[in-house]
Amino acid sequence: MDGQTERRIKDFLKKIPSGVKVVAATKCRSIELVRECPAHGIFAAGENRVQELLSKYQPVEGLEWQFIGQLQTNKVKYILDKVSLIQSLDRVSLADKLEEECAKRGLTMPVLVEVKHGEELTRDGVSPDGLMAFAEYVRGKKHLTLNGLMTVMPLGSEKSAFLYKKTYKLFEKLRENFGSDIKWLGMGMSVDYLTAIENGSNMIRPGRALFGERFYAT
Repeated sequence: MDGQTERRIKDFLKKIPSGVKVVAATKCRSIELVRECPAHGIFAAGENRVQELLSKYQPVEGLEWQFIGQLQTNKVKYILDKVSLIQSLDRVSLADKLEEECAKRGLTMPVLVEVKHGEELTRDGVSPDGLMAFAEYVRGKKHLTLNGLMTVMPLGSEKSAFLYKKTYKLFEKLRENFGSDIKWLGMGMSVDYLTAIENGSNMIRPGRALFGERFYAT
């Protein structure tokens, strides 16, 4: 890790309140860079493509791997023994497949439900109106543990300020209904993590803000 990246990470972490978990978005970052993260205060790495996760995955002392991207049902089996949390549970068929594969392995997988705001075609997710019913469905799975929700805010939306507050209210409602297992509100990336934290997020997914522009760096 070069000195500029070290300084960027150090300066970034100074802005993060205690109790907010930083999950570094490590898309297009080398395993050499990822291995150095715990020494610089980053203890979770988030991958959003199964193929990339598999290509560079290795156990790193002090670091957990999470899956933060859209997950195809036919790829579930490849990641269950590698990640500590799946942040992007967004549909019944995926919940069913996760339950099936976890049951085969005798595993319990923590998950976040992804909530979708707006009509971006690049994101899937559960509608805000459908969240509670879907959460109830997930809670019925013996091998899944519902730990909260995640969202990606629509880019350039005029409703952004409202949506942050709305998402926090959804999180609070989820916690009221399902209790202490509901721990994480995953909201905020490099462009909006401070706003997200101000609106109640306690899990953020920065990439460029930590590492600079995307390239395979060491």
